[in-house]
Amino acid sequence: MICAISGEVPDEPVVSKRSGLLFERRLIERYIEDHGKCPVTKEDLSMDDIVLVKTNKVVRPRPLQAASIPGLLGIFQNEWDALMLSNFSLEQQLHTARQELSHALYQHDAACRVIARLKKERDESRGLLALAERQIPASMTGAAPAAVLSNGKRAMEEEIVPDGKKIRPGINPDMIDELTECNTMLSAQRKKRQVPPSLASIDALERYTQISSHPLHKTNKPGILSMDMHPSKDIIATGGIDTNAVLFDRPSGQILCTLAGHSKKITTLKFVPREELVVTGSADKTVRIWQGGEEGNYSCIHTLKDHTAEIEAVTIHATQKYFVTAAKDNTWCFYDILTGSCLSQVGEASGQEGYTSASFHPDGLILGTGTTEAIVKIWDVKTQSNVAKFEGHAGPVTAMSFSENGYFLATAALDGVKLWDLRKLRNFRTFSPYDSDTPTNSVEFDLSGSYLAVAGSDIRVYQVANVKTEWNLIKTLPDLSGTGKVTSAKFGVDAKYIAVGSMDHNLRIFGLPGDDQMDDDSKPSPE
Repeated sequence: MICAISGEVPDEPVVSKRSGLLFERRLIERYIEDHGKCPVTKEDLSMDDIVLVKTNKVVRPRPLQAASIPGLLGIFQNEWDALMLSNFSLEQQLHTARQELSHALYQHDAACRVIARLKKERDESRGLLALAERQIPASMTGAAPAAVLSNGKRAMEEEIVPDGKKIRPGINPDMIDELTECNTMLSAQRKKRQVPPSLASIDALERYTQISSHPLHKTNKPGILSMDMHPSKDIIATGGIDTNAVLFDRPSGQILCTLAGHSKKITTLKFVPREELVVTGSADKTVRIWQGGEEGNYSCIHTLKDHTAEIEAVTIHATQKYFVTAAKDNTWCFYDILTGSCLSQVGEASGQEGYTSASFHPDGLILGTGTTEAIVKIWDVKTQSNVAKFEGHAGPVTAMSFSENGYFLATAALDGVKLWDLRKLRNFRTFSPYDSDTPTNSVEFDLSGSYLAVAGSDIRVYQVANVKTEWNLIKTLPDLSGTGKVTSAKFGVDAKYIAVGSMDHNLRIFGLPGDDQMDDDSKPSPE
């Protein structure tokens, strides 16, 4: 006979009339006094329901004082009884908690499924609403032509609704089909693409040193903030604090053209090779599109004033028909390059946060943006909806670059560089090359996706590997400007050289000794 509470042979066994369970008398009496229920069945139970089981009596010694050994044993027995009751109560609570947890997990799983379904329905509704909004203004205003900019001025302003927002025509279905077709074609080509045999080897990169330096910007306002390269003509464009953009022909070492028109520093610029265009963004809140002429001169054909804060990034779509600008007003705009019209503006203007970087995925259907709040956002270009967020950086996300393989995204901030796997939406590697007070200003994959350049207080080149394999540091190039701040670094064709911009007025070219095209500092500095 075993007590249902203590699991021991009882000294004074009693039986419950209601349940037929056997208990130690002193334990069940104490439990009934505290709870008034059976500890096992939870039915109401009183002392009248307890029947004493007659057994052979054991003559016990008379209780002694606590100072005696028998008295101590009695105290220990009471403690043991209390422990048994507490243990039994805990077991009951654990069983109840397990049942409640199982129920809560089931409810959570059901809620997640409902939320996912509602989000899908919401996105579909937003798409239908956007389509309806584009059709209604078109029918109300007639065949009004899109806003066209000429000679740097807007020919017609967009219609403004009562709440102060401009009505954007949106990305129509034909454009979406064009973007989708481009994505399909580039994705198929990427699977067949091989690393070009002319790509610079690791041994060559290890021997890179400065081979030329070119003073492109004004000495009284030094600082190169942005850079881009023409993919086929070996022309480098730089944007500076002196409000000018300079087009530089590297083989000849000549300045081809200086683009002057912005009133404040140029923070970002990009080539549009197919149309011989250059797009520049500035701290003066404007974006300018420059058209190249037959004599090599460039003239401003569009001035875009859709942002209300400093322009931080320009990125060109793979079709070279559209581009996106991102600004500190917490919005990004999708433009038609030829007309200069803003087709869509995403986000709400905010003085608290904004975008600090942006880049299209090589296939064109995904847009990445970095914010002042250290968040990387991934957008679906077709629906202009935010589909993913990457958190973990410290400080504004200063730069980002998608790898040509389409799987990796590199982002830079105050705490270094983070590499993200777009297939699993997770960070798989972090580089912290500099101290906590030195931000990483630039990160760039080469066109083959084989190398990664990181710039901060110097320039570091890494060999691109996979998620599990270590990305080895190949070469560290010093900052020869003396400013301690490298703002941009880009690979030339086949990584045959690296162009570097710093907070002085010089463009520096790093490559193999003997590959320089002209003598250092052969061009006079513009005043």
